[in-house]
Order: sequence, then C-alpha cells, then structure tokens
Amino acid sequence: MNGLNVWIAGANGQLGSAVYEILCQDAGMGVLASDLDVDVTNLETVISFADKNQPDVIINCAGMTDLAKCERGEEQAYRVNALGARNLSVAARRTDAKLIHISTDDVFDGTAKRPLTEFDKVNPLTVYGKSKLAGEEFVRELAPRHMIVRSSWIYGKTKNNFVSYILEGLLTEDTIFVPVDQISTPTSAIELAKFIVKLIGSNEYGIYHASCEGMCSRYEFAKEIVRLSGRKVNIEPHAAGENPSIVNRPRYTLLDNFMLRVSGIYQMPEWKESLAAFMGERKNHK
Repeated sequence: MNGLNVWIAGANGQLGSAVYEILCQDAGMGVLASDLDVDVTNLETVISFADKNQPDVIINCAGMTDLAKCERGEEQAYRVNALGARNLSVAARRTDAKLIHISTDDVFDGTAKRPLTEFDKVNPLTVYGKSKLAGEEFVRELAPRHMIVRSSWIYGKTKNNFVSYILEGLLTEDTIFVPVDQISTPTSAIELAKFIVKLIGSNEYGIYHASCEGMCSRYEFAKEIVRLSGRKVNIEPHAAGENPSIVNRPRYTLLDNFMLRVSGIYQMPEWKESLAAFMGERKNHK
C-alpha cells in the first residue's frame, strides 16, 4: 500500500482514531485526518479538501451515532449521516478515490429470528438507522468504487459507547439496569479498523458485514464487562421498553459476516476475546 494517500473523515471518533492509529504505523502511506475541521455536511468544504489533497482512498468514519440526539434532531442526523455520506461520495467520484463507508446494524428492524446477511431486506425504525441507510443509498448511487461496512455495538477508547457507560456506572451506581432483549454482537473498534485497513489494498467492493463473531444480549455484554473489570456491581436485566428514557434500538440485529466468509478475505475475532484484549490494554494504560 506504499504511496497511497488515505483520508479519514471523522478521525477523532472511536473508529476513526483506531484506523488512524493503525495507518500511522505504515511509513509509506500518506494519512490525512480530519474531523470537525472539515465539515462533511458542507459540500464545497469537502470538495475543496479533496481537490487539494487528491486522496486515493476515503474512509468515512464521520457520523452522528447518539440515538437520542438523532431522535431529537432529525435534520442534523440526516445532515451528518446522509448528506455527509453524499458529499464524500461526490468527492470520491471527482477524485476517482475508493470510498469505504461505515454503516450500522440499525438499518434492520430487529424482527429477524436468524443472523442477517448483506442480502437481507433493510427496514430501519429509528432516525439514526434511517439516516444511515440514506447515507448508504447515496454511496451506492454516487461513488463508483465503494465499500459499505456494517458493524454492530462498536466500542473503543472514546467515552461514547456501551463499555464506557458500564465502567462509569461501576463508579457511581449500586445497580445498573441493562436490556436483556437486545441481541447482536459487540465489536472492538481496533478489530474493525484492522479489517478496514485490509480493504484499502483489496479489490473488493460492495456491502460487507463486519462484526466480531458470536452473539449476546446487552445484559450478557454488561456482565462480561463487569467480570473483566474485576469490580462488583449488581447488573439487573430488564426489557428495553421498560425504560422510557432510552430510545428503543431494534431487538435482534445479529449480523452474519456472510460476504467475508464466502469471499475468504478476512476473519473477524470472537467478541469475548476482543473485549478481554481491550479491557487488558485499558488496565495497562491506567
């Protein structure tokens, strides 16, 4: 991959920062990192940056991912998740760049009874899911050389994820109530970033599901986080709809990494192993 110029949009987020960390280890690659300094919702700003830097690959990690904020601010959610994807697609088409666009399991409605492949029908219920699907559609329509990567329950070093929520609760709460009826797969940002970097030098295109292997409920996920932390707190299961302050995510969005399996290009690790590695590294850096 020597000589490639790679632009990471949303480089300060949990996935963008993980991609940046890996790419910076390759001395032969040019890495362009932007976040709020290049507003993805402004087409002229995006085109100007692309024209100036001529990226070979654009990785779109920019996104508005807070479900509650998306519900309260629908227009802003569409600006970032849909319009931002459109603008980066226009830039990719203009510079003949490969576009790797990050999407979500929330494009599914949660009514499935089996793991979901890239060929299953999408039907988002939340503003977040709908705006991310709109972004996917712009990418497919406007960027000739594109890869759409859907993942689930991503956690990383930043504080806006489920792992940090549980760890913060360990310090302040006696009991943490966690949904037992939401099923998917926790995915480490660094493990997902490794796959994304693999895509940079590949000739693969299309839609890919890339979550860690295995499945669990949010409740089981929380129990494993607490166990690995070595601390004690009471984790209580509840039905997601019982808490009116929480935007209800789809109940079952377990992704099947079908295209990875049939193409043979990559194998995602098991979710418990990835979580253990993440928690171990976190302890070592305290």
